[in-house]
Amino acid sequence: MSVRAEADHGADEVLLGFARALRSAGVAVTQDRSQAFLAAAAIAGADDRRATYAAGRATLCASPDDLARYDRIFVAWFGGEPLPTGRRPAANPTPVQVDLGEGEGGGEEDSDGDVVPAAASDTEVLRHRDVASMSAAERRHLAALFSSLRPRTPTRPTARHVAWHRGRIDAARTLRASLRNFGEPTTVRWRRRGTRSRRVVLLVDVSGSMSGYADALLRLAHRMTTASRCGRGASRSADRPSGHRVETFTLGTRLTHLTRALRARDPERALAAAGATVPDWSGGTRLGETLEAFVDRWGRRGMARGAVVVIFSDGWERGDPALLAEQLARLQRLAHRVIWVNPHRGKQGYEPVQGGVRAALPHLDAFLAGHSLATYAELMEVVGDA
Repeated sequence: MSVRAEADHGADEVLLGFARALRSAGVAVTQDRSQAFLAAAAIAGADDRRATYAAGRATLCASPDDLARYDRIFVAWFGGEPLPTGRRPAANPTPVQVDLGEGEGGGEEDSDGDVVPAAASDTEVLRHRDVASMSAAERRHLAALFSSLRPRTPTRPTARHVAWHRGRIDAARTLRASLRNFGEPTTVRWRRRGTRSRRVVLLVDVSGSMSGYADALLRLAHRMTTASRCGRGASRSADRPSGHRVETFTLGTRLTHLTRALRARDPERALAAAGATVPDWSGGTRLGETLEAFVDRWGRRGMARGAVVVIFSDGWERGDPALLAEQLARLQRLAHRVIWVNPHRGKQGYEPVQGGVRAALPHLDAFLAGHSLATYAELMEVVGDA
C-alpha cells in the first residue's frame, strides 16, 4: 500500500491507525465509521491507494469541513510525511469488532490483533451468505454493505458524433481550424460515435415465496436508483449518463410503480415509503398477468424500448405459464436485454423445474443467481455491460 503500510503493521492496523489520526485531527470518526471503512477497503482493495482514499472519504467524513482535513491527513499518513497533528497511532491499535449477532465467532472479547482481520473475513463471508437465512443482526450489517455496490449504467451508441482524442478524422472541424489559421495546416481533429445511457427497468416479485429476499432486493433497487441520479444534469454531452434511468415495479397480484418511493436518498426512508406504496406484499403470484399489465401500460409506450429489463422472481407462477411465456416474448421484442434473477439459481442442486421458469427460459438473455450480496455485485456487472 505505502511506506507505512509496508512496515510492521498489518493492512487493517494501518487503516485503523489512519482513522485514529483523523480523529486526532478533529474529524468525528466513530467506531461505526471505522468499521464501515474497514469493510469498504476490504471490498475495494486495501492495496489500492486510490480505492482506499475513496473508501475512507465516503465512510469517515460526515461534513464538508471534514473533507479538507481528510485530504491533508491522507497525504501525510500514506505518504510517509509527518502528521499535521504531530500524533502517531498506538503500536497496538484497539481492535474493532463487527457485530454479526449470533453468527460464528461468538461474543467473547478478544483483544489480540487477529480480531480486525477476523472482522474483515466475516464481512466477506456475509457477502456470500443467502440473504433469506440471515439473522436480524446480519441483515443490519448487510444493509450497510449495499453502499459498497457500484452500479454502472449501460450505454448505447447514438447517431451523433462527439469530439475525441482518437477514432475517425473529423474533417469539418479540422477544416474550420485550418481556416482560422488562414488556410495553414493545423492539428487533425478526431471524432467518435456518442453514447447515451440505457434505461434499466427492475421488476421485483414481492409474493409470499420471495418474502425472504424482498427487503434486500428493494435495497438493491434503491442503490441502483440513487446511483443513476448522480449523473442528472451533470452535462448535456451525449457521452454523459442522464439521471433517473432506473425504474422499479413490483409484481405480485398486481403491478405497482415504485420508482418515486425509491428516490429518497436515505435507504430506510425509501424502504418505508415503498412499504406504504405496495398493497400486495407477500401475496400470490400472477407473473403473466402483471407482466401483461406492464407491457401494455408502460412497456409499449417507451419504457421498455431498448431498455435492460431485470426480473427478480423464483418463478413460482400460480397463473397460466403460457401467458407468462407470451408476455416475456413481447417484452423481449421491446427490450434490449431481458435478465431473470432467481434467488435459488445459485444454490446447490437447483433445477429450473418451476412452471414459470420453464416458460420463461426461451425468452431470456441471461438467467442469473440472486441470493447474496456477491451475486448482486455480479448482476451489476452484467447490467453495466449489457
